[in-house]
Amino acid sequence: MQSLIDRIVLGSRHLLVVFFLGLAAALALYAVRFVVKIWNYAQKTFEGATDTQMLLNLLYLVDSALVASLVAMVIISSHDSLVSPLSETVEPSRASWVRKLNPGNLKLKLALAIVAISSIHLLQLFLELKDYTDRDLTWAIAIHMAFVFGALALGVLDRLEAAGKKPYPTISEPEKK
Repeated sequence: MQSLIDRIVLGSRHLLVVFFLGLAAALALYAVRFVVKIWNYAQKTFEGATDTQMLLNLLYLVDSALVASLVAMVIISSHDSLVSPLSETVEPSRASWVRKLNPGNLKLKLALAIVAISSIHLLQLFLELKDYTDRDLTWAIAIHMAFVFGALALGVLDRLEAAGKKPYPTISEPEKK
């Protein structure tokens, strides 16, 4: 009976594929939206937009690229670590960067991507100060600082954990016993 329960629990990780495929579909739709943003950017460029407007629109494009990268990183690394290692199904050279990710490394990359996205949003607010109240700006800065301190805390905790024990094994380096 315990063996059957263990197999069911372990097999349940394959249910995550539904979520990863859903994220991939959402990413595809986001890519379509990105193409529309590029088209609008090109139109505004030739219609005589100001430098500030062009910078804001460019920041929206950078923001979109960061969000897409974040989603792709979550899909690929989560699938690799939780469902099926990519090294078994993909040629090693194409999946080599995934093997270098460990849980601490991934948390830091995600946190830094969120800080970068938040920084872009904050910069966009500062470029259009007249459209926002002091309260809006205060909240935006407070939320951004929460992301920054969260990323710093993750970095410090990961470093302390690494100093206290052996590092996470990667796919290319199985855990030594």
